[in-house]
Amino acid sequence: MLKVKDTLRATVHLAFDGRVFKAYHGPDAATRFANEVRVLKHLEARGCDFVPRLLEADETIPRIITTNCGQRVERLDDKRCAEIFGELEKFGVRHDDPDIRNVTYRLRDGRFCLIDFEFATILPENNSA
Repeated sequence: MLKVKDTLRATVHLAFDGRVFKAYHGPDAATRFANEVRVLKHLEARGCDFVPRLLEADETIPRIITTNCGQRVERLDDKRCAEIFGELEKFGVRHDDPDIRNVTYRLRDGRFCLIDFEFATILPENNSA
């Protein structure tokens, strides 16, 4: 496995079969884990196809395993970045960390995708499209 992220809050490994392993640690690890699991399930139920799919969640570690959403984006203009995060709100979720480090590019279909939902907010039903 290849380590792609190692911060105070999470360690992320990419398996050779394409799965992404994210282990949470540091302050509020269990809360951040639970929120990301809840948000990813919400997005999948609404048919959002530009975020990772949750494959496994283990609250005892805490760790999730997801599908891969492509390579991290190095450059993206502010307008396009805002559009991508804005599109997420149509599925009832505000990312709450709308930074380019959370944008990936999926080569197989030429799609910008979003990752890292541990701080995201599920919006009230009457605010989502």
